[in-house]
Amino acid sequence: MANPPVFLVKQGLSNQSEASRAKVFDCPQPLLIIIPVLPNKVNLLMQQDDPMICTPNLADAINYHPLIVSPETPLLDVIARMSQTLFSTCTLESAPHSSAEKSVALPYSEEKTVLPRPTCALILEGQEILGIITERDIVRVAAAGMNCDQVVAADVMVYPVKTLPLDDCKDIFAVLFLFRRYQIRHLPIMDAQNRLVGIAEPSGLRKVLKPANLLKWRRVSEVMTTTVIHAPLTASVLSLAQLMVEHRVSCVVIVESALEEGLKPVGIVTERDIVQFQAMQFDISKITAERVMSSPLFLLSPQDSLWAAHLEMQQRRVRRLVVSWNWGQGLGIVTQTSLLKVFDPLEMYSIIETLQQTIQQLEAEKSVGWRRTNAEVG
Repeated sequence: MANPPVFLVKQGLSNQSEASRAKVFDCPQPLLIIIPVLPNKVNLLMQQDDPMICTPNLADAINYHPLIVSPETPLLDVIARMSQTLFSTCTLESAPHSSAEKSVALPYSEEKTVLPRPTCALILEGQEILGIITERDIVRVAAAGMNCDQVVAADVMVYPVKTLPLDDCKDIFAVLFLFRRYQIRHLPIMDAQNRLVGIAEPSGLRKVLKPANLLKWRRVSEVMTTTVIHAPLTASVLSLAQLMVEHRVSCVVIVESALEEGLKPVGIVTERDIVQFQAMQFDISKITAERVMSSPLFLLSPQDSLWAAHLEMQQRRVRRLVVSWNWGQGLGIVTQTSLLKVFDPLEMYSIIETLQQTIQQLEAEKSVGWRRTNAEVG
């Protein structure tokens, strides 16, 4: 039996066609989320004219120019292309929706447009997606000390690849649900003929969600990860890659000991850094964290709003920030993916429940006030 759907519905929704746009399939239990018109100060969270009330368009979040390679492409070439900024003459409106050949970057065009740096490579044979290589897979190769000279994309790609038919669901919350369910960060979008349209990634989703109101009301402490993998300044980059693989994390925080303050975070090394080092063919067993870490760190407090974290990520063009409290005795990480948890349907359901309770309390207080006023007048 098929699992019942999830709907994100705003007040006054009058027809099923509107509701169908918010469908999230494969949900383990029925869920109906209602965004009411909220009185007084509560209305500040979700004003009726706020773009968050309307379901964001998935088409605006898709990267129509993903990195595409063949199964025989040397892994070193894949790594080199993942470490570069790509260009294209196509805008979002004119982006190709099918042919893999049309999405090849054109770096020397007079009308070039800078594209996001690839965080993965899709391995295609004809129109068929055979597999995917992500930054995490490159870190896995680096941690194993693999000689990449004779390795091709097909040797290290992960398969099968989870995909989403564009016609099945145009709602962005479906992508968030699949991210969470399958613990993935890349979701190829396919057309009705099962041809590649583009790929959905956390960075694209975060841009179109326009999250100001929700993020301003939530704290970093609510979504941060407190299991932080750290290493000393003297650790080799190879050991950092091995830590990332062992603990399935996207970064390692570099720390130094402080006499009375415990561990002091002084830098960070990420999956992206490992990809860059592999592209330059560094001997990462002989390079220490101190030489290559990103430093100084901008540190968040657990009490900072998620909106502040969002703005810092945008300004600094990073995908994660370190959280520190009690003078370094407590460490956390907040990432693009953890920011998106706020928009998970189950998370939003919890928020709406709280808001509804607040509304009921305000209405009860208002009712008591009216009764008192009537009694005094009478």
